[in-house]
Amino acid sequence: MFKNLTDDELAELDDLTVMKTTGKNDFIYFPKEPSKILFFLKAGRIKIGSYSEDGKEIIKAILYPGEVFGEIGIVGEESRKDFAVAMDAETRMCTLNVDQFKKMMEANDQLSLAVTKTIREKLRNIERRLESLIFKDARERIIDFMKEMAEKYGKKIGVEVLVKHDLTHQDMANLTATSRQTVTTVLNDL
Repeated sequence: MFKNLTDDELAELDDLTVMKTTGKNDFIYFPKEPSKILFFLKAGRIKIGSYSEDGKEIIKAILYPGEVFGEIGIVGEESRKDFAVAMDAETRMCTLNVDQFKKMMEANDQLSLAVTKTIREKLRNIERRLESLIFKDARERIIDFMKEMAEKYGKKIGVEVLVKHDLTHQDMANLTATSRQTVTTVLNDL
């Protein structure tokens, strides 16, 4: 997102950001909080999700270093609709006020385009997940999830791909709209 910024713009961004460190299971933000802060994940993982009316956790995404979250405030979201929670000890992120970032975007067309691309990619991922829920059964969704993890975060070792993830079966179930038992059964079958 920042590859087209000048050295002066990068220095300005550095001055405006605040580094924040949080521990495992600490909430970064909650639903209904004002959408005034943008986050850039530096280390650790973040779980983005919401709760159904009956209290069931719905995981929308697991984010890894280099990813941005809380960006919907840039396009006018007044308050958060979801939560963000750290999944690892020593999770580090840079925080930036949304209004300050908007000013930077107004001054830099390339930055605005990069933000638009980031939001577009997240929207495409949501569309893929929705299509998967509508057109695929639980087994196919779990397999697709594993393939996506391998493509995005896997390390090729010979003909195999290693994915270090530390996700529980329940996390995988929440990400694929299945049950923990179904995830266990599919993984055992595979």
